[in-house]
Amino acid sequence: MSKEYTALGLMSGTSMDGVDASIIQSDGETKYKVILDKYFEYPQVIYKHLTKLRDKIKSLKDLKKFLKEIKNIEKEITLFHARAVNQILKKTKVNVDFIGFHGQTIYHNAKERISKQLGDGNLLSNLTKKTVVYNFRENDLKNGGEGAPLTPIFHKMLAKKFNIKPVSFFNIGGIINYTTIWDDGELSGRDYGPGMCLIDKWIRTNSKKKYDKNGDIAKSGKVNEIVLNKYWNAFQASDPAQMSLDISDFDISFAKDLSLEDGAATLTFHTAEYFITHLKLNEKEKIILCGGGRKNKFLVNIIKSYSKNVKLIDDYGIDGDFVESQAFAYLAIRSYLALPITFPETTGVKKSCIGGKIIESK
Repeated sequence: MSKEYTALGLMSGTSMDGVDASIIQSDGETKYKVILDKYFEYPQVIYKHLTKLRDKIKSLKDLKKFLKEIKNIEKEITLFHARAVNQILKKTKVNVDFIGFHGQTIYHNAKERISKQLGDGNLLSNLTKKTVVYNFRENDLKNGGEGAPLTPIFHKMLAKKFNIKPVSFFNIGGIINYTTIWDDGELSGRDYGPGMCLIDKWIRTNSKKKYDKNGDIAKSGKVNEIVLNKYWNAFQASDPAQMSLDISDFDISFAKDLSLEDGAATLTFHTAEYFITHLKLNEKEKIILCGGGRKNKFLVNIIKSYSKNVKLIDDYGIDGDFVESQAFAYLAIRSYLALPITFPETTGVKKSCIGGKIIESK
């Protein structure tokens, strides 16, 4: 009988608004039980520091140029993560074996094989007195992979738990990434296109809001077909072999002459086009939507209008806000057990690859 461990996963996504935290029990393979899910919102000052820094980092040169600022903000967010962890540990009294610490991505470039996450694993371990697993992408990048996506092996475990295949898990974060588990149990996955990054940036740039709640702004607008086609053609011209993407790969410039509502409608439908294309090619496949984007009712309704096989992960009893934080708890366990976390079919790595740097508690 395989040993089970208790891990706390921490995830901060491209919205940069806070930290998702989850505690799970797992053997790193098929066993899995959720103990806790909790969200910690960043104070406005951290949100502003992160978003301003992200907008400055456009290249490896910028990572070096703004190194002092990067180090300062890295310490700031690590301290925030530590406070969140210690609060959870104090309240729950759960004995956590490992912390899976994703950190905050500020730059990802698949072609250059660079992925920079803010987060000091040593400091987090010192402040929490726990073993920390972090830097999950580095080994994949060193072995010819693109460092993303990392969640497919977790999705594969969920598919087995739900007893569903073929099935695709679509995570709608800043970027859309998906994992497909085929009839024979084989796994494939990749980043696929813009998730909420274009819609969110459009809303932030043209209004005082951070995002389009429920898609209400988009719902009140009209899709501009000319702009929609420009977006689709522009992205289709990019490298089809690229398996990972960054929000900097997309911009809102094509929509600049549209009203707030029409721009939101056009960008929302553009995001939906990626799902529509997939659904047309895989009519019998079940689709499970995860991530913050699944809360955009207007987007989800567009997707569901093309297939009856689309469901939210919440329909299976899992809170869709915490799939990635649970995944990093699961990956921390796999890392500790030296089990692979990335695969040729998901990141393009040369062979199945272990990952994660382990900082033992002192």
